[in-house]
This record gives sequence, C-alpha cells and structure tokens, in this order.
Amino acid sequence: MSKQRTTQPITTGTSVIGLVYDGGVMIAADTLLSYGSMAKSFNTPRLYNIEDRILLGASGEYSDLQEIVAKVKALALQETTNSMESIYVDRKLPAKSLWNYLRAVMYQKRSKMNPYWNDVVVAGWDDQADKPFLGTVDKLGTTLQENLVATGFGGYLAMPLLREKWRSDLSEGEARALLEDAMKVLFYRDCRASARIQLAKCTSDGCIVSEPYELDHSNGWNAPSMIRAAGDLDGDGGW
Repeated sequence: MSKQRTTQPITTGTSVIGLVYDGGVMIAADTLLSYGSMAKSFNTPRLYNIEDRILLGASGEYSDLQEIVAKVKALALQETTNSMESIYVDRKLPAKSLWNYLRAVMYQKRSKMNPYWNDVVVAGWDDQADKPFLGTVDKLGTTLQENLVATGFGGYLAMPLLREKWRSDLSEGEARALLEDAMKVLFYRDCRASARIQLAKCTSDGCIVSEPYELDHSNGWNAPSMIRAAGDLDGDGGW
C-alpha cells in the first residue's frame, strides 16, 4: 500500500499572537476555521491549557493541531505518572521543555517529508527562572523565544502594532487591551480572521483560558480611513 502525505493544509485556523507582560504571559486567537476560502466553523477553540501550567495554540491545519495536542497530553501524563512512582519527586512538564520537545517533533516530521502544517505558540511560567516563557515552533522545526510572537498573517499585520505599543512593565489590563486591538486589526485586514476570539494567560498561579467572546468592532468601519464620499478620489472631501 502506498503511503499518503499531506501536501497542503485543508481546514485551517489563522493567526495566534502573544506577549509577555509584568507578571505573566498572554496569548490570543480567534475561533474561526476555514475550509479553503469558506468559513467552516465559527466557534472552534485553538488555545489549550495543559495541566494548568502550559498554554498551547497554533495556526494552520486543524487536524494536525489535534494530533499535536494529543501527543502533548500523553507526554504530560507520562511525566506526571513517572513523578508519582517516587515520593521524592514532584516533576511536572515545564513549558520550555515542551517547546523543545515540539521542536524535535516538528523537525522529525518535516525530515520525513510529512510535516505538521502548523506554527505553534507555547507559553507558560518558568519556575526555575521565576519568569514567564513564550516561544514558537514552525512547521520546519525552527524555534523562537521572544517577548512578542505572532503566527500567520499576524506576523505582518499585528506585529508592528505590538512592537510599537509593548513595554516590559505592561499591566495585565494593558496587555489584554493591546492584544484585543491587534486582533481587531487582523479581523479588519485578514479575510480568514474572525471577531470572535479567546484570550489565555499564564502566571505563577497557573494558566486560564477564557470562553470565546466577540470583540467590539461596532465603530470600526466608521473610522475616517474607512470612509470616502462617492466620487472623492483623493479623499480630501472635494471632487
């Protein structure tokens, strides 16, 4: 029997963006899945909370993301089971270790010419360094650890806004507002994006993923840059 390979993504999700703020890390993604150019599902989460310690999100092929999440949960369960075998060990899977694990998995899959068609964001709290962790792994196994990350069109449309507004001392509220502004930009400019989003955060107390909710974009299309009178070709209000 001949082997089959995924040669292109079919059912996909778009950008995942994230940032480190003062006291934690926060990521955001919308809940739209697209089947080619058709909107297939409007309420499919792409952010996952692994053992209340790690946040995982990804853009790209959704079926591959489901397989990645299954691998990650199995790995986390194995770590927990091993730690329970000894009363002297309290070992849980750190976010940075998962990030390195996914680097190896993605590189192995692409080396076999059967890659996972995803760009993955991993976030969590680094207990050893006592600071948040944020990193990405792409379909080739290339990794990046930074204070600001974005996958998909977010790298082109949202990243400039994040770089302009980000500060290392951002509060949690400011971080949420900045991510929501970036998600609005993606909704307006990326035809595969939706205004229905999720936010997730991770601090030293653990990780939380919000329920999906709608961004307030009621006045977005009334912005001056979106309005031009009929026949006003140069935008100055004249003819």
